[in-house]
Amino acid sequence: MNVRIAMSVLSAALVLAAPLPAHATTTGPGPDLGWELKETGVTARFRGLAPVSRDVVWAAGTGGTVLRTVDGGRTWQNVSPPGTESLQFRDVEAFDARHALVLSIGTGTDGRVYRTEDGGRTWTESFRNDEPNAFYDCMAFFDRRHGLAMSDPVNGRFRLLATEDGGRSWQVLPSTGMPDALPGEAGFAASGQCLVTAGGRDAWIATGGGERSRVFRSADRGRTWTVSDTPVPAADPAKGVFALAFRDRHRGIAVGGDYQPGLPSPNAAAVTGDGGATWRPATTPPPAYRSGVTWLPHLPFAAIAVGPTGSDVTYTGGARWETFDGGSFDTVSCTPDLSCWASGEQGRIARLRLR
Repeated sequence: MNVRIAMSVLSAALVLAAPLPAHATTTGPGPDLGWELKETGVTARFRGLAPVSRDVVWAAGTGGTVLRTVDGGRTWQNVSPPGTESLQFRDVEAFDARHALVLSIGTGTDGRVYRTEDGGRTWTESFRNDEPNAFYDCMAFFDRRHGLAMSDPVNGRFRLLATEDGGRSWQVLPSTGMPDALPGEAGFAASGQCLVTAGGRDAWIATGGGERSRVFRSADRGRTWTVSDTPVPAADPAKGVFALAFRDRHRGIAVGGDYQPGLPSPNAAAVTGDGGATWRPATTPPPAYRSGVTWLPHLPFAAIAVGPTGSDVTYTGGARWETFDGGSFDTVSCTPDLSCWASGEQGRIARLRLR
């Protein structure tokens, strides 16, 4: 799609298009998009983000911090689960203004899932890890009842939890349907997007750290998996695919690179048109490591990627990327009602706007 045409469509779609306030991040070369920073009042790093609509957004981060807004970011409520100040929440999944789950990372019992049904006023711990070698990275849902959580390999294979009751209870899935992991292979708990779903049964896992970066795919809610190599560089604990986004069960984008500051990340994006069976490198990838990616609503070939050194947009389904912002974000997500949000370090949460 021509960029001028795409921007016209986006301008009409994102009815959010009031002028950016003075505190918004500035745009660089390329499409005239920008992030409008919202004052959160905290300094936690938010790698977990779950926008439900243009009004309702949940964010989860360091220090056991969970925030919620129901007025489009004008005000934020600190709804952190009590007694979790030592935990790092790296993923949050929300269904509406009242129902959400958060996942904490860490070895042993630091890996937990908390669930709320009343907008964060009260929380229930629905899972606590008891496997010393497990390290849970990401969580994703197919619908309000069925979901998965993914751990780095245990006994040579990635470990999956499954829920069929909206996260009230979790069961470890048998590993017999999971291919062997490569030496050093793991997921990255950088954006809550190392495990993603599309439709009612398809799921994908992004990996790195091993000899090759790979994407695992399941078509039966995590019972059996296949795996494919990607062109995103790996062969180092800091390199690989960090985030995935699937428009549907066929078209997907992978982003990543080397998260070590100041190091180059060539071929930091790849695309697939066959559900992840094969991947090809982006023709013009983002210029640096990117940790989060999302499709823009109602634009079939448009997506946004974010990372600590900037944000990029594609209107070619992930083939060619162009930087539009230089601010730091870790994750990004859009909602069906035409609202896109990003979050990251120092309490940064922002909504996408047009200048």
